[in-house]
Amino acid sequence: MPELPEVEALTAFLSERLTGRVIAEVRPVAISALKTYDPPVTALAGLTVGAVVRHGKFLDIGADGLHLVVHLARAGWLRWREHLPEEPPKPGGRNPLALRVRLEGPDGDGFDLTEAGTKKGLAVYVVRDAEEVPGVARLGPDPFDPDFDLARFRSLLGGERRRIKGVLRDQTVLAGVGNAYSDEVLHVARMSPYKLAADLSDEESARLFEALGTTLREAVERSRGLAAGELKAEKKLGMRVHGRTGQPCPVCGDTVREVSFADSSLQYCPTCQTGGKPLADRRLSRLLK
Repeated sequence: MPELPEVEALTAFLSERLTGRVIAEVRPVAISALKTYDPPVTALAGLTVGAVVRHGKFLDIGADGLHLVVHLARAGWLRWREHLPEEPPKPGGRNPLALRVRLEGPDGDGFDLTEAGTKKGLAVYVVRDAEEVPGVARLGPDPFDPDFDLARFRSLLGGERRRIKGVLRDQTVLAGVGNAYSDEVLHVARMSPYKLAADLSDEESARLFEALGTTLREAVERSRGLAAGELKAEKKLGMRVHGRTGQPCPVCGDTVREVSFADSSLQYCPTCQTGGKPLADRRLSRLLK
C-alpha cells in the first residue's frame, strides 16, 4: 500500500505536471471506485488545476473549487501517460483501469488510476472541500506538520493500551504511516512492535519520535525526482526489515522474522528489537500443530 513517502512523491510528481493545466476529461471505468456522485466527475472537465496536496495517504488534486481526492488503498496506483489512447477505455473483464484523467493539449497526456487484484479498495471522491471525505476528516496529525513535535507525539501515546505497531498504523492517531513504514520505524527505534504505547518511557518515546521523522524523511528523499512508475520499486529497495522475512538484518545480521495476521504481517529483527526472543505467532503455531 502506498504510504506517506510514496504519496508525498506522487504529490510532487503531479504538481509539476498538473499545476496550471486544464482538465479535458475525467472518465470513470470502475464505477465501484467512485464514492461520491454530487458533484459528478464530469464537473471537473474544463477546470484548471491549482494545487496538488497530500492528506495522510490521500492525494488531493484541487481544480477551481473542486477536489479530486484519491486513496490508492492496497493495490491501487497512478500511471502517468504522455499520450493517452483516443478510444474510450472498456470497462469490465480483467482491466485494472479504474479512472482516466486527460488534460487539454495536443499530446493528450494525463494519468490512469489502476488497481490490481480482485479485492477492490481504491477510492475516488469529487468534493468541494477535502474534509467532506470521511477518511480525511478523521486523520490524526501529520508527521511532517511543522507543529508536530515530541510533546504532541507523547500526548498521542498517553493512555494508549494498544501495541505500538497498531497505534502507529492508526490513521486517526497519526496520518500517513501504514504497515510497511511502521515496521521500518520500529526497527530504527530498536523497539518491539508488541510493546504497549502507554508503557513507553521518556527515552523510548523520544527515540521512537526521532526514528519516525528520520525514516519518513529518508524515504521521501530517496523518492524525490522519480517518475511515478519507479516509486514502488524504490520503496521495496529501501526497506530494512519489511518484506524481508528470512533475510539477514542489515544492522546485526540476525534473521528477519515475521508474525502473520489474517490480512497482513509484520517483520522485525529479534536481536535489534526484542532482546533476541522471537515474538509469538499464533497463526504459525496453529499450522504446526
